Amino acid sequence: MQQTYQYEYGWLIPFIPLPVPILIGVGLLLFPTATKICRRIWSFQSVLLLSIVMIFSMNLSIQQINSNSVYQYVWSWIINNDFSLEFGYLIDPLTSIMSILITTVGIMVLIYSDNYMAHDQAYLRFFAYMSFFSTSMLGLVTSSNLIQIYIFWELVGMCSYLLIGFWFTRPLAANACQKAFVTNRVGDFGLLLGILGFYWITGSFEFQDLFKIFNNLISTNEINLLFVTLCAVLLFAGAVAKSAQFPLHVWLPDAMEGPTPISALIHAATMVAAGIFLVARLLPLFIVIPSIMNLISLIAIITVLLGATLALAQQDIKRGLAYSTMSQLGYMMLALGMGSYRSALFHLITHAYSKALLFLGSGSVIHSMERIVGYSPYKSQNMVLMGGLRKHVPITKTYFLLGTLSLCGIPPLACFWSKDEILNDTWLYSTIFAIIAWGTAGLTAFYMFRIYLLTFEGHLNVHFKNYSGKEKIPFYSISLWGKGVSKRIKQNLRLLAVSNNESSSFFSKRTYRIDDNGRNMTRPYITIAHFENKKLDSYTYESDNTMLFPLLVLGLFTLFVGSIGIPFNQEGIDILSKWLTPSINLLHQKSTNSTDWYEFFKDAIFSVSIGYLGIFIASLLYKVPYSSLLNLDLINSVVKRGPKRILWEKILNDMYGWSYNRAYIDFFYTRFLIGGTRGLAELTHFFDRHIIDGITNGVGLISFFVGEVIKYLGGGRISSYLFFYLSYVLICLLIFLLPLLLNIT
Repeated sequence: MQQTYQYEYGWLIPFIPLPVPILIGVGLLLFPTATKICRRIWSFQSVLLLSIVMIFSMNLSIQQINSNSVYQYVWSWIINNDFSLEFGYLIDPLTSIMSILITTVGIMVLIYSDNYMAHDQAYLRFFAYMSFFSTSMLGLVTSSNLIQIYIFWELVGMCSYLLIGFWFTRPLAANACQKAFVTNRVGDFGLLLGILGFYWITGSFEFQDLFKIFNNLISTNEINLLFVTLCAVLLFAGAVAKSAQFPLHVWLPDAMEGPTPISALIHAATMVAAGIFLVARLLPLFIVIPSIMNLISLIAIITVLLGATLALAQQDIKRGLAYSTMSQLGYMMLALGMGSYRSALFHLITHAYSKALLFLGSGSVIHSMERIVGYSPYKSQNMVLMGGLRKHVPITKTYFLLGTLSLCGIPPLACFWSKDEILNDTWLYSTIFAIIAWGTAGLTAFYMFRIYLLTFEGHLNVHFKNYSGKEKIPFYSISLWGKGVSKRIKQNLRLLAVSNNESSSFFSKRTYRIDDNGRNMTRPYITIAHFENKKLDSYTYESDNTMLFPLLVLGLFTLFVGSIGIPFNQEGIDILSKWLTPSINLLHQKSTNSTDWYEFFKDAIFSVSIGYLGIFIASLLYKVPYSSLLNLDLINSVVKRGPKRILWEKILNDMYGWSYNRAYIDFFYTRFLIGGTRGLAELTHFFDRHIIDGITNGVGLISFFVGEVIKYLGGGRISSYLFFYLSYVLICLLIFLLPLLLNIT
């Protein structure tokens, strides 16, 4: 009785955080000064209300684990003849998992943001957007039908637009939010068409009715499979855009222009997880259509590999993590395409906490780097300008390393358990997919440890040198694998500078050596006059406790959350499998997860070995020596000058060009899609202006000239009028009478 009573209040879950953005908006409108003075109160209320949702969600989840129950409540909104639109909420294992992820990660991000955004003038607007974003996401995961999901789906897209473009005065941020919005509109239009198509087929938007009716139609063969597959592809298109799957992934790296806490929330448990949630919710519908399951798997495996390769040469720390998110989302989508429902949700849980930890850790690094005079927001995110931070931010370094090792698949951290399951499932599905997935696991370890080494290891020259202004040393950046460089300054600083006359092509035919002080070249030696008489803050230091506390909590999650998928009891059933029993039964799969520990450890040896191999290669290339971006001396000693050396250098340069230029996909879209659309618009404009308008204007012009000619024929003489009139009558008579005369003759 008490259990049902608590479920009845499940509709409150999305609306509990809603008062914060409403009150902030009203306060800024009516009492702006008082609202801004009391701004810390609003951040406290945001955390408090989201904490209430978290406690409520956890309580419902515990009840579900104990009773394997599902609760749904709907009420009619529009009833007209055969059409009925109902609104309601659904509390099942998928809903409870997503609500816990949203609230736990959201609370940590809000606490973190209180200090991170403390000096921002739009502090209140930030918390209003974040609370409304949480409301939209909670409404999405508790929806009981497709129409309700679509409404909250669009609200999530709107909030992401506002958050990504939060610093809208920056041109890059304004362009990034527009790019994310437009790209997601492509997928959302497909999602809307798919929803309407399945309503045409089944006559219902409700999930339970939709699955039941559709399965009956499939079993009795009373449906057009081609039309069904098309509708399913359109539904999947919405998930492709929202979860940044190929080919609609292009908005994801640009979304890093928003504040780092937003990146942590979007990339961990909210927006990008919405696509995974949608496919998981509709999996009972997709699983009976083999072609759509194959398509999901194919798109996912491409995304897995593409995201990993694009992360290899990124210099922006947040963009590197963004492509990592893209690749890991591909793993989740791959598991769903293979029908491994449990593995996909398991990796969704573990990845959410690990990636939130990494993004907040990167925000702590950026926050520290921005304290150095002369570091702009864009310089402070460039890993080329970092290094040696382990001495200055040891706590951040520890937690960042923890998240890095988790994504690398190192036991006993969280992502090891979930990723290992997905890798093992791929062998049962497809050998080719398994090889790609396992190889990408090694790439993941490589690029994640590369990010860690470039950021925290090596030496950081943080001391500024003030010169008289006679000599100015410009700011440069070294590319990773051979961008054209030349020696320019060798006197006191022994630096390398990129010549202004050198080509900036990413396909340089030669790879140049970077000397031992090559990385030091990138340090910002300030020579501007107005800095000379000021005290310079020329060192980094650890973030405040308000920012470190979320790292601690997320670090604990990263350490221990993987235990929910480990079978500790005598029955061999883990907590996650017991939790997901109702959803797994709906898919007609086994709800138990009995584990053969011998097979598990045998498979784990291979996955862990691949992870360690990627870490080892990254350590060789980026750690020895510390001051070099790439240990070319090591490569030169192994590969001597000759055809093999030239081939090796060409491969490195091509890999760098592919990764740094985002596989040229953005270039393709700009040249062919955007350029083609503009060309078509110009052609249409030309046709409308010169052909359509030309015909209309031509008729008017001809009428004008005819009128001018006729005007001169009227002289005012009746005899002339009679002559023209009789001539006209005679001509008409000849036209009508001539055929008759010809027939008589």
